[in-house]
Amino acid sequence: MGLILLSTIIDYLVGYKLGLEKRIFYRKMLLSCSILCNLTILSIFKYLDFFVDSFELFLNNIGLNPDWPTLNIVLPVGISFYTFQSLSYTIDVYRKQLSPEKSFLNFATYISMFPQLVAGPIVRATKLLPQIKSPKDLNSYRLLKGVELIVWGYLLKVVLADNLGFLIHINGYFDTPQKFSSLDLILATLMFSFQIYGDFAGYSLIAIGLAKILGFDLDPNFKRPYFASSFSEFWKRWHISLSSWLRDYLYISLGGNRKGVIRTSLNLIITMVLGGLWHGAALTFIIWGLLHGIYLIIFKYLGSILKYNENKYIKDLQKLFLICLVFFLTSFAWVFFRSNTLDDSLYITKTIFTFDISKTNSNFATPLVVKCFLALFFVLIIDIFRETRCIYSFYKKSYFLRILGVLISAWIILLFGNFAGNEFVYFQF
Repeated sequence: MGLILLSTIIDYLVGYKLGLEKRIFYRKMLLSCSILCNLTILSIFKYLDFFVDSFELFLNNIGLNPDWPTLNIVLPVGISFYTFQSLSYTIDVYRKQLSPEKSFLNFATYISMFPQLVAGPIVRATKLLPQIKSPKDLNSYRLLKGVELIVWGYLLKVVLADNLGFLIHINGYFDTPQKFSSLDLILATLMFSFQIYGDFAGYSLIAIGLAKILGFDLDPNFKRPYFASSFSEFWKRWHISLSSWLRDYLYISLGGNRKGVIRTSLNLIITMVLGGLWHGAALTFIIWGLLHGIYLIIFKYLGSILKYNENKYIKDLQKLFLICLVFFLTSFAWVFFRSNTLDDSLYITKTIFTFDISKTNSNFATPLVVKCFLALFFVLIIDIFRETRCIYSFYKKSYFLRILGVLISAWIILLFGNFAGNEFVYFQF
């Protein structure tokens, strides 16, 4: 509570002063103050342990043996999200894309908006502050839309993500990968791709749905990312609020694609590595970000080779191939994201390419897992349905079909849901 209040006070005062100050040097100093204060707070609580432990390991490797106390700093819930949200405000005011907010109460409401405070989406001040100032009304359309989003979010969470997590025991495969064969680890990795999608997209939909009922319109955070046929498209569909934040405030600030091929590639790498580090203070997250940076570069500069054939059927096959390729490369990167240690992730990487099935000890054949695959099949069918815009637009226009869809989804949740109370994955970030 104290940290979010501190960030709120600092950025409110910086924004207020930026509205009065015309001299460019002092404006830069004010912005630097906001960035430095916010990132210092974030670094202390999220990264200090990591850097202290890394430095201690380095000293041990050169023969020194420091006996430092373990800090074990507790990570405040949602600090990564509200820090970026607060920073976007001061940067937008500095760029004169937004007028400073005069009301401290309005600004504090923007920073601490409860539906998406804990795990996003990261909402820009340009989007939310005007809505905070306007009167709210509850109507049948807004209520139905909000309930739709909440129900679909819970379906993704308790039917897809939690069933995959509990029934297939994905955690066990990543916690002790040495016990399992290549086939086990390949299947666990593919299933984790859907688990994290269901978990995080589910939370985002619940948050957006709650905000909708309260009278606030938040932008979608996921748009069927596993249908992307390139990695630039993937990041326009996955965790959209973070990827757009990194693009607008980091990638473009570094120079974007304006300074040649080498500089553009370097900017992509830096952006994605810092995006990985945003998720957690570990080498595994850095490698995950690095892989996505490499993917973006490869797909960006091989665009001419990957151009679609003019023949419709060949074009569709090409697109299907690219969708599968992006999904499998994304799933491979998830190995580093999910693994507890770098050694575990390297072991899994080595094992999945050996195709050794001698240690197969899988739970993927148990009857309970039928639930998971039924849920996965249902989610994929709905995503295909939503990807087909002409059909989905017809569905959206019919109140009867939408209410029926909510009732069917609620029935599936009650029938197939896992209610063991597993927390959302992104609560740890």
